[in-house]
Amino acid sequence: MGDRRSFSFAGANAEYLSMPEDGMMATLPANTSYEEAAVLPVGGLTALYFLRRGGIRRGQKILIVGGAGSVGTFAVQLARHFGAEATAVCSTTAVELVRSLGADKVIDYTKENFATSGKTYDIVFDAARKTSFSRCGGSLKKGGVYLTLDWPIREALWRSIVGDKKVVIGMAPKHLEDLLFLKDLVEAGELRSVIDRCYPLEQIAEAHRYVEEGHKHGNLVITVGT
Repeated sequence: MGDRRSFSFAGANAEYLSMPEDGMMATLPANTSYEEAAVLPVGGLTALYFLRRGGIRRGQKILIVGGAGSVGTFAVQLARHFGAEATAVCSTTAVELVRSLGADKVIDYTKENFATSGKTYDIVFDAARKTSFSRCGGSLKKGGVYLTLDWPIREALWRSIVGDKKVVIGMAPKHLEDLLFLKDLVEAGELRSVIDRCYPLEQIAEAHRYVEEGHKHGNLVITVGT
């Protein structure tokens, strides 16, 4: 049984999760499956949190590194919702998927190096821990923001003191109003969950092996029961 009071960067898998009566819970979006809804509080809330921390707004240009991942697939769609021009970086096999999510431009990293292209963006979002500020700094406009799921604490502190670019790190808090915001977008047809594969709990080791291969597109879901 999972306990909501426990905390871990790595997480865990369990058949049950205990929640208080006043815990963060929302009804299932009317047009989605249990599997699709299950990933919203993970990749969806994380993408929403970082984009808001980056101050995303209409007309901006954002580069999303790892655009085919769990957080990245949501980030591409949310960037479109906020009116930004989204460029996503992904592998060859994910180009069409990312384009279907609303990316204005797609960079296949096996064919093009975004860091040496000379193009600049208002926001660079490393949504898959694939790069670093030292590599992406030249792709940011003056006053630009680098968002990362990684934890380069010294870099973030240093950039908050000097320079004209900002590094944002952190862990997305889970607020009911944010989950309801995503729910409304799903029901409006503006947001969808990308599911790569589903594994039963009994095959959890195989599921982890697949994720560690690094070829997952979107989310992987563990199912319990039938």
